Amino acid sequence: MQEITSIKNPAVQSAKALCTAKARKEQNAFLCDGEHMVSEALAVCPERVRALFIDKERAAGYAALLSKVPAAAAVFFVPTAVLETISQVKTPQGVAAVCQLPPSLPLAQQTGRLILLENVQDPGNVGTILRTLDAAGFSGCILSSGCADPYAPKTLRATMGSVFRIPLSFAEDGAAAARTLREQGYAVIGAELHGEPFYQRQQLPQKVCVLIGNEGAGLREDTLAQCTHRYKLPMRGGAESLNAAVAAAVMMYDIMNRQ
Repeated sequence: MQEITSIKNPAVQSAKALCTAKARKEQNAFLCDGEHMVSEALAVCPERVRALFIDKERAAGYAALLSKVPAAAAVFFVPTAVLETISQVKTPQGVAAVCQLPPSLPLAQQTGRLILLENVQDPGNVGTILRTLDAAGFSGCILSSGCADPYAPKTLRATMGSVFRIPLSFAEDGAAAARTLREQGYAVIGAELHGEPFYQRQQLPQKVCVLIGNEGAGLREDTLAQCTHRYKLPMRGGAESLNAAVAAAVMMYDIMNRQ
């Protein structure tokens, strides 16, 4: 354990920089804020926790959490002002952790029920979908290159820690990923406004992948061409469509409850 008092300390500067995608790539790491997120990291993947920053004025309240920190991780006690410099939230809870980025899982190793996100750009939507995927019991997520970074601060907060439990794969092209899954025997389900009624669908196989497209444009035509099924949710009121995360949640839960 080490005490740091200056915001110019290299460890502090490195952690602070993780708010940017460039730094996350260069350091192969990301920052998670708050007791819940740090506890999830230590519970699910403690080997990925590189460093912990604790507000020294509140350290006594984190004794149980500190007992779970692996020996290889650095622990820094810092003044509130230093933690505020590192933290990516307005009101830091007194703890933050630097975690190593997990490797992208090869698409061929994804199994079970999946979600493929194509150009879903809102961090809140991506994070909420990952959280819902985890809660519903889906197995993994594939993100195209146009999606919001799952390890960016806003996305991480929306996952509420589910990001540590969900196997993620990254694909340059959503259509190519959908084609690969179809060739592997998946029912590839495209969510689109002009599809067949979702609740009137026939029995689906165990291997299912739900495709959710961009908030404004939806799925690309070449991606839709790879789908084995195209479904729409009923709009019985005046709204034309649902938010991407809400639509994904409705479809995932109904598939789990009525395969």
